[in-house]
Amino acid sequence: MIYPLLPAFVTGVLGGGAVALGALDGAADAAAALVKLVSGRLADRVTRRGPLIVIGYLVAVVVRPVIAVTAAAWQVIGLRVVDRLGKGLRGPPRDALIADVTPEPLRGRAFGLQRGLDHAGAVLGPLVAWMLLSRAGADVRTVILASIVPGLAVVVLAAWAAKDGEGRRRAGEVAAAPPPPSSAVLRRPAPTLPLAAISAFYLLRMPETLIILHAQRLGVAVAMVPLLWAAVHVVKSSSSFLGGALADRVGPSRTMWLGWVCYTAVAAGMSFAKGPLEAWLLFLAFGLVAGLTESPERALVAAFAGPRQGSGFGVYHAASGVAALVGGLFLGIEFQRAGGDSAFLASAVLALALALLWPFIARAHRVPAR
Repeated sequence: MIYPLLPAFVTGVLGGGAVALGALDGAADAAAALVKLVSGRLADRVTRRGPLIVIGYLVAVVVRPVIAVTAAAWQVIGLRVVDRLGKGLRGPPRDALIADVTPEPLRGRAFGLQRGLDHAGAVLGPLVAWMLLSRAGADVRTVILASIVPGLAVVVLAAWAAKDGEGRRRAGEVAAAPPPPSSAVLRRPAPTLPLAAISAFYLLRMPETLIILHAQRLGVAVAMVPLLWAAVHVVKSSSSFLGGALADRVGPSRTMWLGWVCYTAVAAGMSFAKGPLEAWLLFLAFGLVAGLTESPERALVAAFAGPRQGSGFGVYHAASGVAALVGGLFLGIEFQRAGGDSAFLASAVLALALALLWPFIARAHRVPAR
């Protein structure tokens, strides 16, 4: 309900600019990244995972509605940072729990399921926001404040899910057969350069707030942004199932690389877009990129982390979050200085370079293809 409205709220209501939006995404992701290092380490002890997950969701539920009463862009940035601290608490233990309860050959599908359901849940909120804005005559502040209602339900569901997942993990430990010898090859510390390459994708990837702002400048009305946001999450959800299954079938490395190639094409297309129809189509195409990258990334991290799933996912989330901060600031500066066309073109060129380098990195560091 809140996130797709932030660009219009920060720029239209509070008078911020593209740099403020870049800082909003980047600072939030960086704050979450630092917490993820700690929560990942804590999540190596399985008894701590459930409480970390629940507390993480609780922080978001308490903080997000307060954005409605802010009076300056820096206040929104501060609250968004606190909100993402909650995400930092819940992310690594959640991913570690999924990896533990899932057989290794099915991890792509498991993470695809998690990402698909996560994005499916993000469809309903923007639709409710759109109805409140266009049908009920509510303003942006009212919509943000109303988000506390579904937020309370989230905390209850998170507590149930964490408890159920812990029970399934214990049952799996009792019933599991010894892993085949070949799996020992995958259970090794993640090589630095492949993780750096994955983080580089977050460095060069355009923040979603700036994508929304560019879409608005191409003619997409503010009242339609929640609908656009809901539609892109439909694409993300469906393509996450596809990406997870593809990762198990042809390998997470190849699937992730395909997502990078798609991003290159979509970002380049956005740099040449001229109207709202093109903005709609290309924005939806960004959802396909997420579906082809999020699940394979997690499958690769799970394969390398071995018994220290919490720490593995903590490092992965932290590195990508810091990269998103730096990239969000630089792309925001470029967006404000030279316009969205230039920023998207620069992002596309960098993504192309990364896609060309990845096969050599994967081969040199023996990144598992399957």
